[in-house]
Amino acid sequence: MRPIIRQLDESAINRIAAGEVVERPAAAVKELVENALDAGARRVDVAYAQGGKALIRVTDDGCGMTAEDLPLALSRHATSKIDGSDLLNIHTFGFRGEALPSLGAVGRLTITSRVQGAEAAVISVSGGRMGEVRPAALSRGTVVELRDLFFATPARLKFLRSDRAEAMAIADVIKRLAMAEPSVSFTLRDVSDGGEGRLIFRADAETGDMFQALRGRLARVIGGDFTENALPIDAERDGLRLTGYAALPTWSRGAAVAQFLFVNGRPLLDRMLFGALRAAYMDVLSRDRHPGAVLFLDCDPQLVDVNVHPAKSEVRFRDPGLARGLIVSALRHALAEAGHRASSTVAGATLGAMRAEPANPGTAPHVYQMDRPSAPAVSRSFAFQAPSGFAEGPTGRVEPVSEPAQTTAQPLGAARAQVHENYIIAQTDQGIVIVDAHAAHERLVYERLKAQAQGRIAAQALLIPEIVELPQDEAARLLELAPDLARLGLTVEPFGGGAVAVRETPAILGQVDAAALLRDILDEIADQGTVTTLTARIDAILSRMACHGSVRTGRQMRADEMNALLREMEATPLSGQCNHGRPTYVELKLSDIERLFGRT
Repeated sequence: MRPIIRQLDESAINRIAAGEVVERPAAAVKELVENALDAGARRVDVAYAQGGKALIRVTDDGCGMTAEDLPLALSRHATSKIDGSDLLNIHTFGFRGEALPSLGAVGRLTITSRVQGAEAAVISVSGGRMGEVRPAALSRGTVVELRDLFFATPARLKFLRSDRAEAMAIADVIKRLAMAEPSVSFTLRDVSDGGEGRLIFRADAETGDMFQALRGRLARVIGGDFTENALPIDAERDGLRLTGYAALPTWSRGAAVAQFLFVNGRPLLDRMLFGALRAAYMDVLSRDRHPGAVLFLDCDPQLVDVNVHPAKSEVRFRDPGLARGLIVSALRHALAEAGHRASSTVAGATLGAMRAEPANPGTAPHVYQMDRPSAPAVSRSFAFQAPSGFAEGPTGRVEPVSEPAQTTAQPLGAARAQVHENYIIAQTDQGIVIVDAHAAHERLVYERLKAQAQGRIAAQALLIPEIVELPQDEAARLLELAPDLARLGLTVEPFGGGAVAVRETPAILGQVDAAALLRDILDEIADQGTVTTLTARIDAILSRMACHGSVRTGRQMRADEMNALLREMEATPLSGQCNHGRPTYVELKLSDIERLFGRT
């Protein structure tokens, strides 16, 4: 029989829309909080029970809605955010008018609201059936209560995770929105046990300029160690502006849990933007480490389309290469300007490893106070305590520092000794620095090699060009990038149909499987929209050469060599970490060292 075309009723349409817009409680929280922010709220309080499955309540102090507005707000595609004339000129979080009717179709939704100068009103909708507007008591703003989420579509409940997992997802949503709006106060409570519930998260409104407010909010959301080890980012290019904070490479994580990207204030999970962030750190982090960053990309709404994803978690730029290039160049510039700086958490971890446990757990360690003896007194003490026939007491190999220019006022201090034929001990005005000589010199050699490879990469011509068969669309995509590939030493030409001829490959790669290389490049184009595979391979070769050409562990260094290494580290960008993102030095403050020994 011929299938009959039917017009679905409004309730079914809303339930279908809910499947796209609200796939879990966290998505409902996101929609409701974004509505509150669009209403101009300066304070947003969120409460949930049983991971949001039983209750979600969002209270705000925004502009509110009148009794006449409430039924319209629950109608599909009714919104105050846009007038429908220009779908690119969007300045708000929401604009489709789908969230409230979708939530009302799959749960029990109650909205209480009041506009200044008018009486409060309340309306309820359960499983798509709307009730009457009634008078209510409310001082200001709006309170939205969503109970029994997905009771009207019980099959969806089976796909939800545990209460704990859903609660964690809700907290993540609130923290992302809190970062987007530092001037707004947020609270999050778990009221599963009734009453006021348990406070999960609180962030009071921040004051100051943009960077001060954001820094304070990030310290509250991510932690003070992030803000202490993050670099401010402020760059602009062709109408796009990038601001925020990016962490030093030595402050990295084993997963991408500290990466937050926003476009025009909207938190996103955009693959292209995260790929740009990964590319910016490609040269300073190994593949199993992930950088930390909170970045805001702002532009004219006409330059970006936010209406390309049901949950609005992805966007499409008019010029995606411009956005990606701005992120990569701005972050690399900031990392280079940081010079030899390494994260303070490295020193904290070192001190934690060195701190001794008290002999009796219930007894505080003894505190000893004494004046520091003079240098001659120390020398006489060493001579007195030394075995017969020895004039000095220290047991490490210490090289005298003969050059007066090598003073402790330098950022990395003056070399005093080398221990275990690898680690340089340097003295600064505030403490000591321990340098991994092999790792530090590896980075220095690597940066020299990269500088030599600037411009066009030397290519080697193949005696017989290698013909690689590709699908026609992939071949066309590859040939569009032929000028960029030629600059990297890879020359490709059309060979008819979907075939391409590889005539030259980068000389530094030696013998290479051209077909495999082209497929890797095409995979990355499909994944990120650009080519970094070839550059990464060249950099990997340079890194390997730097490792072989650096100071080897086990070689004793003279004092002038050690100090020359310290001075070059101070002058070389990115020298605070080796080619794999590990720190090249640890700085310990004298006050911290004294606390290790019970001095106060």
